[in-house]
Amino acid sequence: MWAVIKKEFKSYFYTPIGYIFIGVFLIAFSISFYFSVVGYGNVNFEYIYYTLPTILVLAFIIPLLTMRSFSEERKTGTEQLLLTSPVSITKIVLGKFIAALFIVLITELCTFMYFGILCHYGVPKLTTTFATLFGFLLFVMSYISFGMLTSSITENQIISGIISIGFFIITWVLPEFNTNLESYSFINMFYKYTQGQIDIGDTITFLTFTVTCILLTITVMQRRKLVK
Repeated sequence: MWAVIKKEFKSYFYTPIGYIFIGVFLIAFSISFYFSVVGYGNVNFEYIYYTLPTILVLAFIIPLLTMRSFSEERKTGTEQLLLTSPVSITKIVLGKFIAALFIVLITELCTFMYFGILCHYGVPKLTTTFATLFGFLLFVMSYISFGMLTSSITENQIISGIISIGFFIITWVLPEFNTNLESYSFINMFYKYTQGQIDIGDTITFLTFTVTCILLTITVMQRRKLVK
């Protein structure tokens, strides 16, 4: 599986995708930092992760990491090699998932430079900060796994990306239509982490959704392998 992770991780930087993801996210993060810290004198690092620029940009750049996962293999004709390789489908799917997650982890590490700046102006709450980072990781894992699932069921990268963005936005605005749907909004769940709350129920929901999407992706790819 390490070979798959290594190959996929390198592919993000052989193309502009990895640089675009990290760069665009940090630009949005910088805008949030400016308005939250410079504009209001706020030293709460966690608020920067939950501002509109950060969340909105995230909705459009997560699909960059996932829409090519399997769609591109099918489009370029390398899917046959993938399905007939000695590496199991499970390892291939997990390898692609972990490689995308590594890009997010690198991006999270880059945001610590803002944390260092905040420490110069005040004393950020460490427990809330780490709760936010943990919640953000769970939040992104859910969308990466869903994006990979959409990529496995369509041959078109654009369609895969649009479905992922649509899903992100729908779960975002669900509470606006019915307050009873708040428990289905991943963004609302993430908000609790930015308040320093590590909710066991929400953590299980994030992990369950992620595992379910990964298992469905494995199932889809195994069926394609049987067809081939």
